[in-house]
Amino acid sequence: MSKMGTLYAPGNSIFHRMDGSVKMLLFAAWTIATFLFLDLRVFVVMLLVGLGLLLSAKIPFRRIRVIFWVMIVFNVFNTAFILLITPTYGSELTGTSTPVLNIGYNTINLETLFYVLTLTTKYITLLPISLLFIFTTHPSQFASSLNRIGIPYKIAYAVNIAFRYIPDIQSEFRSITNSMQMRGIGFRKGDAPFIQRVKNVTSIAFPMLYSSLQRIEVVSNAMELRGFGKHRRRTWYHMEKYQGIDYLVGTLSILLIAGSIWMKVSVLKGFWYPL
Repeated sequence: MSKMGTLYAPGNSIFHRMDGSVKMLLFAAWTIATFLFLDLRVFVVMLLVGLGLLLSAKIPFRRIRVIFWVMIVFNVFNTAFILLITPTYGSELTGTSTPVLNIGYNTINLETLFYVLTLTTKYITLLPISLLFIFTTHPSQFASSLNRIGIPYKIAYAVNIAFRYIPDIQSEFRSITNSMQMRGIGFRKGDAPFIQRVKNVTSIAFPMLYSSLQRIEVVSNAMELRGFGKHRRRTWYHMEKYQGIDYLVGTLSILLIAGSIWMKVSVLKGFWYPL
């Protein structure tokens, strides 16, 4: 969490200088392009481009490592569930079956393994752009840019608060876990069995929910006292004009959506399997 209480990582890269609404358009175009296809070749190219863009932003790894590991764990569990529940699903997509591993009640085939690899790469492809959007976008600037493109400022300000509230939730989570650890409740490996640690983490949900409701009430009361929502329009402290890079990236994002739709309809229509 940065000193200003947000996930924003200060910097001077192209993405830091880019308008928030343009980054949102790029994120939407990237997401649409990713979910249109089921082709490993497309995902490899997009992943390499995304990693290059992420490296250019120079975001410290310690800031993004939590999200990175969450994505890794998600993919591991997703892969395990697919292989155990639908071990022959790849054959339904390709029409061929190449047995690899017998798991008793069924056989995992090569087509399903390749499908899992494709699906995992698909999810990971979204990670670089998601990190860029989250960690290079200042909440206030993003809210003002949303309001500038026609979104009501009440909704834009709600997005601003949501961005700022995520680090507060993380801080609250650490405070609660530290206080519970002082009372002898284990959360780390070696402090308690795995199932017990899961139960301990789950038990934090109730105080977190109560704390969140209290915080929402405090914020809403403070905004009401300041007359928020009284006027149809409002001014913003962070309001910048579109620059050349914004127009360029916006145009490329629209072209990405159009090109992806054309490729899906005309060229890459289904699941790509090389064998």
